Amino acid sequence: MSLFNRKSIFAVCLGLLLSLAIAACQTQISSDASVNEAGSTDCRMIQHTRGETCVPEAPKRLVVLGTSTLVNAMILGVKPVGTIVYYEETPPYLQGKVEDITLVGRGDEPNLETIVSLQPDLVIAMYDDGFSYERMSQIAPTVVDDWIGYPSWKEHFDFVAEVLNKESEAEQVWADYAQRIQSLKEALGDRYQATEISILRVCCDSWASDVQNSFSGTILEDAGLRRPPSQKAEEDGLVFFPEELITESIDGDIIFAIVDEDEASIQAFNRLREKPLWSKLNAVQQGRIYPVNLATWRGGNPLAADAVIDDLFKYLVEDSPPQSVSEISVSEAS
Repeated sequence: MSLFNRKSIFAVCLGLLLSLAIAACQTQISSDASVNEAGSTDCRMIQHTRGETCVPEAPKRLVVLGTSTLVNAMILGVKPVGTIVYYEETPPYLQGKVEDITLVGRGDEPNLETIVSLQPDLVIAMYDDGFSYERMSQIAPTVVDDWIGYPSWKEHFDFVAEVLNKESEAEQVWADYAQRIQSLKEALGDRYQATEISILRVCCDSWASDVQNSFSGTILEDAGLRRPPSQKAEEDGLVFFPEELITESIDGDIIFAIVDEDEASIQAFNRLREKPLWSKLNAVQQGRIYPVNLATWRGGNPLAADAVIDDLFKYLVEDSPPQSVSEISVSEAS
């Protein structure tokens, strides 16, 4: 066979292969379009902070941008395929529950390539900082809540329930929460009516408190527990205080101590314990200062709330022996 004839046959074969490939692609595109068109009617319109979006009735590949959003979805029976996280280690109340979920970023930095690889059919974000809503919406239908901080944790749960069409399940979650709060109140009785309970948070090399409208603050308020006057502020969930005002702003009959995991906060906490003013705190003198987990007491979801209530039962009802000041370690308080 001549070289010319071999080239001709090769050209014909190549052309045939290209034709088949194009036809296959056109078929796939047509099929995808049909699926999308059919699926577009099987969705609900959701109003959110960035407008209105038609979301799937029963999403199968959910990606969430927020730890609170992650837990809320799981509580409601929808396990995401991807999530961002804020803490280096899994919070105690989530251990064993999220290890098979793909990490798509940390903090406010979602990785779009990773999200695309998961082929999500819905994205739920706590807020719209840290990513392009327009680009995310090209990947999958995307809804964004108006998260204003931990004071809005209950509203965010209800938002996720609405997006996932799980309002009836959400009602049961709130009923369970109310029952636990009622059980705690009954167990506490009137023993703490005159007791001021303070939350000390060492954050960002500063002294602060998760005040009355913070996540943990709302739980204490729901339980009828009193806070020091300085911690009844409502302008933000976290209020900072000058170190010289520690005794009047942080002190209480009982102190729950939260220490951030960064080195500056650890050193600041250790410096405070070495100062004379530390020993002047009433809670320190009474031996009633309790280290609690940062990720739990700032969890911002009903599952974390349940863990906070566990701590309140442990220390206020069961009267578990409080640790001495020297035994409060960073690992326990962070």
